[in-house]
Amino acid sequence: MKTLVICSGGMDSVSLAHKLAAEHELTGLLSFDYGQRHRKELGFAGLCAERLSVPHRIIDIREIGRGLSGSALTDHVDVPDGHYAEDTMKVTVVPNRNAIMLAIAFGLAAAQKSEAVATAVHGGDHFIYPDCRPAFIDSFQIMQDRALDGYANIRLYAPYVNLTKADIVEDGARYGTPFAETWSCYKGGERHCGRCGTCVERREAFHLAGHPDPTDYDDSDFWLDALRRMIV
Repeated sequence: MKTLVICSGGMDSVSLAHKLAAEHELTGLLSFDYGQRHRKELGFAGLCAERLSVPHRIIDIREIGRGLSGSALTDHVDVPDGHYAEDTMKVTVVPNRNAIMLAIAFGLAAAQKSEAVATAVHGGDHFIYPDCRPAFIDSFQIMQDRALDGYANIRLYAPYVNLTKADIVEDGARYGTPFAETWSCYKGGERHCGRCGTCVERREAFHLAGHPDPTDYDDSDFWLDALRRMIV
């Protein structure tokens, strides 16, 4: 299956790219610059493309991103510390982000005769992000079937949609994903902060998977405090 992978440069999408390179025909990686404060992730997507010897395209949608105000990822709003399951993390929602990116990806996939678009949405995202849930994936497929009816038949491939982040660590390790060459932190500093929702989730996933975490965090122990707050 000729597949175009949406790759942010994060652990999930880079693991997915390695999986697709092993299991299918990877036609390329597609990334988006939407003005995210952690734009440095795009460089890690580029490294992945080089490693897998496939084209890498970055689509500039910063003008759209400027209109998606109110999010800690695109606006002058502080990225909160803590676990993803905390209500404060809802400020990291970028409205309709996945729908926008997937619509563009499907158009490009149809133009280049790819058979599938792959996205690394996973079960850990369901609590906060509605456009990461199974119902969204199923509905988007139906919409694209109508939009491309008679022109192309493209599958939306989301193998992690019902899996945990720890499952992704296990899958990524299986396909040789170099986890140290991925970026998760929403704050976009020199190192992973270790305190934002993505850092806490990343640290917890390696722990649950029983796999060594090669990530260099500014605060490598905060995730334990975040988990304790969720249990209390």
